This record gives sequence, C-alpha cells and structure tokens, in this order.
Amino acid sequence: MSSNIEKAAIPKAVEGAIKRILVVDDSRAQRRLLSTMLKRWGFSVLEAGSGDEALEILQTHSADLILSDWMMPGMSGVEFCQIFRQLDKKKYGYFILLTSKSEKEEVAHGLEVGADDFLTKPVSSNELRARITAAERILSMERELIEKNALVSRTLEEISALYDTLDRDLIEAKKLQQSLVKERYRSFETAQISLLLRPSGHVGGDLVGMFPISDTEIGIYAIDVSGHGITSALMTARLAGYLSGASPKQNVALEKNGKGGFAARPPAVATELLNRLCLEEMDTEHYFTLVLAILNLVTGEVVLTQAGHPHPAIQRADGTIEYVGNGGMPVGLIEGATYEECRATLLQGDRLLILSDGITECPNALDVMLEEEGLEALLWRNRHVQGPAMLEALVWDLQEYAGEKEFPDDVSAAMVEFGPPPPVSLNDQDD
Repeated sequence: MSSNIEKAAIPKAVEGAIKRILVVDDSRAQRRLLSTMLKRWGFSVLEAGSGDEALEILQTHSADLILSDWMMPGMSGVEFCQIFRQLDKKKYGYFILLTSKSEKEEVAHGLEVGADDFLTKPVSSNELRARITAAERILSMERELIEKNALVSRTLEEISALYDTLDRDLIEAKKLQQSLVKERYRSFETAQISLLLRPSGHVGGDLVGMFPISDTEIGIYAIDVSGHGITSALMTARLAGYLSGASPKQNVALEKNGKGGFAARPPAVATELLNRLCLEEMDTEHYFTLVLAILNLVTGEVVLTQAGHPHPAIQRADGTIEYVGNGGMPVGLIEGATYEECRATLLQGDRLLILSDGITECPNALDVMLEEEGLEALLWRNRHVQGPAMLEALVWDLQEYAGEKEFPDDVSAAMVEFGPPPPVSLNDQDD
C-alpha cells in the first residue's frame, strides 16, 4: 500500500519538461537529502558542492531545473544564478534558490538576477514537489512556445519559398503576356499605329493589338478583362488567339472573301461572335470590355464597335477632342447580346485613341479620378508628340497625377495617327 502512495505522489514532471535536476549546496548532507528525494520521484540528479563546480558540470551536462543554496562559501547562490542566466543555453533552465532568508529586499534581489522561485530551509518534501510541479507547467509552456515558434518559422520559410517560386513564375508570365503584343508600333504610308500595355501588377487583364486585313485595311482592338491577376491574364491569352494576325483562320474579325483570302467581318458581328464563344466555350465568370475597329488606310474611315469600353477619343489636328462610340454592353455577360457600329473619318493630322479605364479612373493622392476632363488636358499637353513617345508621355503625366501611388488598374492604349509619318532627321538616320 505504501508503495502505491509513493508512486501517486511522484509529479508528472518525470514524463515532461523536467528530467534532470542539478543540486548545488556546500553541505554534503543537504545534497544527499535532496538527491534522495528527487531520485525517489524519478528524476536524474547531478550534485555540485559550489557554484564553481556547478558551472563546470554545466559545460558538459544540461539541467532542466537547478536547486541552489543561497549561502555558500566563495560564490553565493545569487552570484551563481546571475552567471547561469548569462550562459548560452538552447532551452530555459528553471532556478530555485534555497534560503533561510525572509527579508523582502533580498528576495527581490534574487528575483532580479534571474531566480524563478524560493524555498525556505529546511525543505519540506511536499512543498518541494509542489514547486517542481509549478516549474513543470512553466517549462512545458515555454517549450511548447518554442516548438510553435519553430513551426511558424518553418511555415514562413516554406511560404517564402513558395512565394519566390510564384514570383519567378509571374515574372515569366509577364514576359509571355507582353509577347502577345508582338508589335508596339507600325508605320504605313498614310498612318501609324502605336500600342501601350502596362499591367498594374505582374500580369493583368488588358490587351491591345492589331492585325492586317488587306493592303488597304487594318484591324485594331483593345480589351479589358474584368478583375486582375492570373485568371484575367489567362483569359486575355485566350482572346489574343481569337484576334490573331498570325492565324487569320482563327481570327473572328475576319471571314473568307471567296477569293482564297480574308476580308473584315463587320465589327458588330465579330463582337457578337466573341460574346457567344465566351459564354459557350469559356467556363469563367469573367467578362470583358472591347473596342474593335477597322481602319481604311486610304480614306481614313474607321468603323468600330464599342462594347462597354471607354469611348474612343479623336484628337483633331488642331488639338480638339471628339468622342465616338455607342457605349454597348460588355462581352460575355448576356447570351444573344447585340452590338452597334459607328463610323468616323480621320483627316490629315488627326489621331484616334482607344484608352482603358485605367487611365480615366486613375486616382491622385486625394483619390480624385482623372476622368475625361483630366484626360483631355493630358492630350492637349502632348498634342505635338507623336508615335510611341506620345503614349509614353501620357503615362509619364499620369504617374505625375497619381503621385507616389501605384496605378490601381492596368493601363493600355491603341493609337492611330492618320497622315504620313514624320520626316526622319539625319541624326535619327545615323542612330
């Protein structure tokens, strides 16, 4: 019966955070008494007769808990505790001072230098067991926290590695998306076409492009897929195939002309076809806005369909602005949607600008959007700049308007300038 009571009295510390205890006391009898109790309770025990001896032992052995007498010749228990706290240890060691002192100031000093608890001599076995159990709870929480911190650190490392991989993939995706716009500028005898594509992140949902139709006609388009990021970018890649200049058979804006070649399909019909393809073949909740235009390089006539995209702007040779288009519904929202066409004629020195809402809805530091009035001011300021330089100047001015803010949306533009290209200077030829 007594052996069962003895086992029941053994604290759970034996199976937990406290396995080895270092007893430090200059009294051999006191050490033996404490060691006997601790071993009976299942702990591994180390003994030291002084603080110096204890420090020597700790160079080769670790201790979960230290029981140290306060008053010892040479190094006191308080001094030993202070040095112990400065040791480079992998885990925390619980420190209990054994003392006959009861003065509050001395006890406070012991706590200040690093002691965790006190026991008054002569030591009661019941009180010692209770203090060890309390130490076990504290050390268990401390080591559980260490394990959780280690888990968090490993998780952060894994997340960081995944982020680096994703970041590299997104950089490559950006290169691939930019490659969808194979030509940023093309010059004809009577017109020039410039394209701009600036995603707000690594990849975006805007796309601009052009495709040849005949010797006298060329197609221009601007797309803005709803949302941002990877899914929007994947949809633009799919749409690029439907308006590809390299594969006229797949281009929904073209149809066979009966002479072995291709002719322009009316932009409204092509947009309706895109709407049907989007709803039937693309399993997505995304939709997109679109301007699809056909330019006659001889007459300057433009036939276009506007499907939810901002109104295209015509800047006349004198700098004045006109807006064209019928508004229209975005593509991919409603089955059977129909679209209208509008016509305009570009004269010598005029230009047509098809701009994304990332420009007109760009906010400044006060969250005031640029809107059409601000856009017209930027276009007027850059009315004498031509070609890709004009679009770059537009982005530069837009960044000045936004201030330190990043563009919250993709910025894209397609620009047609009607009239012969500007003369090339001798210096340009040398370059």
